[in-house]
Amino acid sequence: MPAPDASEDRDPEQPDGDASAVSTTGPASRQPLRSAAFRWFLAGQSISMAGSAMSPLALAFGVLQVTGSAAWLSAVSTAALVPMVATLLLGGGIADRHRRDTVLRLTSLGAGLTQAGVAFLLLAHQNPMFLLPLSALNGIFQGLTKPALRGIVSNLAAGRGIQQASSLLASVRNATRILGPTAAGLLTASVGGGWAIAADAASFLLAAAFFARMSLPDLPPRSDGAPTMIGELREGWGYFSSTPWIWTVTSAFAVFNAVNMGVWQILGPVMANDTIGAEGWGLVLSTRGVGALLAGVVMVKLTVRRPMVPALSAMTLGAVPLILLGAGANTFWLAATAFAAGVASEFFTVVWETVHNTHVPQRLISRVGAHDEFWSFVPIPIGQLSTPLLAATFGTVAVAVTGGTVAAVAMLVPLLVPSLRRIEINRDSE
Repeated sequence: MPAPDASEDRDPEQPDGDASAVSTTGPASRQPLRSAAFRWFLAGQSISMAGSAMSPLALAFGVLQVTGSAAWLSAVSTAALVPMVATLLLGGGIADRHRRDTVLRLTSLGAGLTQAGVAFLLLAHQNPMFLLPLSALNGIFQGLTKPALRGIVSNLAAGRGIQQASSLLASVRNATRILGPTAAGLLTASVGGGWAIAADAASFLLAAAFFARMSLPDLPPRSDGAPTMIGELREGWGYFSSTPWIWTVTSAFAVFNAVNMGVWQILGPVMANDTIGAEGWGLVLSTRGVGALLAGVVMVKLTVRRPMVPALSAMTLGAVPLILLGAGANTFWLAATAFAAGVASEFFTVVWETVHNTHVPQRLISRVGAHDEFWSFVPIPIGQLSTPLLAATFGTVAVAVTGGTVAAVAMLVPLLVPSLRRIEINRDSE
């Protein structure tokens, strides 16, 4: 496998603490809000995230309203997820070869059009079979979008500004998660989930217009001897696979994501439909968003020098709501533990994005980030498809409680890697 860039030559067991690996050319700024490009990006992402915050709940209950079947919900969710995961690595190669602002405006346009089709089918109560190809197309656009989002922060911010930019984006994302699920729950209970999906479609289209207003510098012309796309993808894999502090965390989240998406996203709405209802489930999801928003705001200013140990340890709290869901907890306890899980999850997310953007060479960020997401997302369809079957065989309580316990343990395993425990966020770059 190709070695990392010679300029970044180091022992793969040692995280690279040199902040110079991050590009500081173009619009990148240590104070991102002073950058017009970042402000347009933040505005577009805010609008897009506002719509997307309504989508999971609206799609779940919208499909249940049309089909009355958890199996159909699982099929529609998987139809979007599998193409998304399949295109992540290609998206990483595209995002490292082309301007990321161009990639974002095109993928947002495509996602908006496909979501509009999903909304029409749900509102018109058409055959749910037609949801599958539209969900698959939407998944492809998501797969092409995620690596560009993963790498664009380092194009727009530098030094201490990277964590500030990540925290600002996290704060906006979580503010939308507070209002989005509640709004989706109210819309779903009153006029149907299709209207919330329609709002998500409109948000994608409006975000594409905002992304068209931002402009990143053109990439340097490619030389005749430049690597092919396949060669660059191999280079990204080489860096990822030779860096234990990255792939061990990715492996842990492969387990966590499979359990969480299966239990929380598939069993959660089904169990809530018979107990606390769409409104109660929306409240629980919104409370999780409140916790995440609080963590995102705090992380704008807070810097932990060696953050990975507390970040991964805190992530064990993310498994507690799964256990309580299986135990039949009421809305209050589900909301309380979801709040704590939101704090822990956002703390980890900001830490991980900051570490990724400051320790991975800028020219490899999207490809390495694509591998991180690809391998952590691959098991999710297995979790989504197997959870209803396991619940039918062993019962929802056993599946939720056991899954939550396994997810918590998975978060602690990467702490056995010495290089991960030594990773630092360089305060000198502030």
